[in-house]
Amino acid sequence: MNGAVVRARPHTYLLTRLNRNKAAVIGLGIILLLAFVAVFAPFLAPHHPYEQNPEQALLPPHPEYPCGTDDLGRCIFSRIIFGTRISLEIGIMVTAITACVGVVMGLIAGYYGRLVDEIIMRLVDILLAFPGLVLALAIAGLLGPGLFNVMLALAVVGWMGYARVVRGAVLAVKEKEFIESAKALGATDFYILTRHILPNVIAPVIVMATLGIGYVVLAAAALSFLGLGVQPPTPVWGAMLNSGKAFMRTAPHLTVFPGLAIMITVLAFNFLGDGLRDILDPRLNEREIE
Repeated sequence: MNGAVVRARPHTYLLTRLNRNKAAVIGLGIILLLAFVAVFAPFLAPHHPYEQNPEQALLPPHPEYPCGTDDLGRCIFSRIIFGTRISLEIGIMVTAITACVGVVMGLIAGYYGRLVDEIIMRLVDILLAFPGLVLALAIAGLLGPGLFNVMLALAVVGWMGYARVVRGAVLAVKEKEFIESAKALGATDFYILTRHILPNVIAPVIVMATLGIGYVVLAAAALSFLGLGVQPPTPVWGAMLNSGKAFMRTAPHLTVFPGLAIMITVLAFNFLGDGLRDILDPRLNEREIE
């Protein structure tokens, strides 16, 4: 079993392989830093993110305001720090929901097959016929702006990829001898799915989820930029970009720093996801064994 080969390795070996991928290490370091910033945002921010000081509006970066101020005199650096908390919350929660739903649907479709498989996969095909961000825009537009509605819209359009990947992996695993042995011993379907099949198909899900967090952060920023996400004065990166676009020539720092925050966050999760893919790919592991 390919999955067993990977699981039999000590954790030190996996860490060693991760350490060889410098981009993944950099990505992990940035993610840990972002998590630290999100947790300790109230202690790290030099100013309150909602505090307005009109007489100091549109100031360029300087020691008191490291990223300058916006058109209402609010500290951009402080708002970016608090925006990190919201962005990671959306990214992690939406990805967790979509991964769980997608894995369950993929397990059911791949294991039971026939009519159940047809119903689930035709639903997946219908939803995948629409561009994900466009469908999220439509759902968010119908539900209205707000944090919960943004998360719901992104969750609705994000589970299909997980379902397709898991279904394909289940179709290959369920024909293995150890599955037939478990059935012969009277194991229930739930036991087989959770104890035998799921551990052998979870590796690509971990990679997809890591990459998916970056996509969700970017999509949430896009919805906020269009006015369909979290509403002002809540500090979110997409809304900060939207409010700063009118001052791009006179005060470019209003858009540069939130844009950099989005770019760095997405790149970090992409770097880590690529590294995890190399580590968890059983074919690469088997080559190293040989």
